[in-house]
Amino acid sequence: MRLTHADPARWPVAPGWAPEVGAFFASPRGQALTHFLRQRLQQGATIYPPEPLRALALTPPEAVRVVILGQDPYHGPGQAEGLAFSVAPGVPFPPSLRNIFVERQRDLGLQPPLSGSLRPWAQQGVLLLNTCLTVEDGKPASHAGQGWEALTDAIIARVAGQPTPTAFLLWGAHAQKKAALVGGQHRVFMANHPSPLSARRGPVPFIGCGHFGLVNQWLAGQGRPAIDW
Repeated sequence: MRLTHADPARWPVAPGWAPEVGAFFASPRGQALTHFLRQRLQQGATIYPPEPLRALALTPPEAVRVVILGQDPYHGPGQAEGLAFSVAPGVPFPPSLRNIFVERQRDLGLQPPLSGSLRPWAQQGVLLLNTCLTVEDGKPASHAGQGWEALTDAIIARVAGQPTPTAFLLWGAHAQKKAALVGGQHRVFMANHPSPLSARRGPVPFIGCGHFGLVNQWLAGQGRPAIDW
């Protein structure tokens, strides 16, 4: 459950994302990131997740209905699985994910699931994208600013440029900085980050935001199927 190589050609993505991914890794920024990852692996760093582009493999651009933005992957052993806020099956829920399920239960009356993997959301068109896609063990934000943000901004811009309206769930100040990339035909929902430090605080507490139900109401208003949260 750790990164074993820094060869982007071995990180599968859905075909629709290939232009953005290919252009990024061919660019000086992408090549510098690849060099950085190889160097850190050679130096013995433990890097998560094993598949940095997994969100782009599970959710093709033409299937995206909702985007949830995270910051960077979980930095504990066995936690990160390449989807924002999601953990591998069998892993205890981190505090932010626990609060996501608390709000889901408050909003929709759904009991917490047995698994913290959000893969079922991804397979329904929820793009679970972190703005930085790798991290080192025990070192949050350790790969921030190394280049991933150029790729993930391009992914956000690609979704925002598509004609079909998309719901963007921007939880916390970091995600909300990306609102400038989102055009007017889309729907943006904002709240505090689900972290215990901010989930119940103002200006818009995450607990009580009602985003799960609001997204489904918005989708229904367009004649589109709801997300099975």
